[in-house]
Amino acid sequence: MEAVPLKKPTLVTEISKEFTFEAAHRLPNVPVGHKCSRVHGHSYRIEITIRGPVHPQLGWIVDFAELNAAWQPIHAQLDHQLLNDVPGLENPTSELLAAWLFERLFIPGTRIARIRVAETCTSSCTVFPAED
Repeated sequence: MEAVPLKKPTLVTEISKEFTFEAAHRLPNVPVGHKCSRVHGHSYRIEITIRGPVHPQLGWIVDFAELNAAWQPIHAQLDHQLLNDVPGLENPTSELLAAWLFERLFIPGTRIARIRVAETCTSSCTVFPAED
């Protein structure tokens, strides 16, 4: 029996970068007496994942420095702020913060695959575009 050559798999490549910021918030729409109705703070961890083709000469999807540069204005807007005071984050749940970030983060020539927001060591939310 003759050996059948294996088909080279089609690869999908993603890169991820984690960022942090400190901020306070309160959740105005929770039931009366809920602990999150009071102002409290978190050390947020944001993981941004980019999906795309690897550049044949450079060997990367995008330079991590470009991702850092895209993050800086967002970081400046959120770090050490009361998130409720940021336009569009009047009810700053992790889910709404993740969507807010997704709408504002832009890196030319790339596609954001997902954004993960962790507000504690054990609690996080991930948003990604719906399948077309």
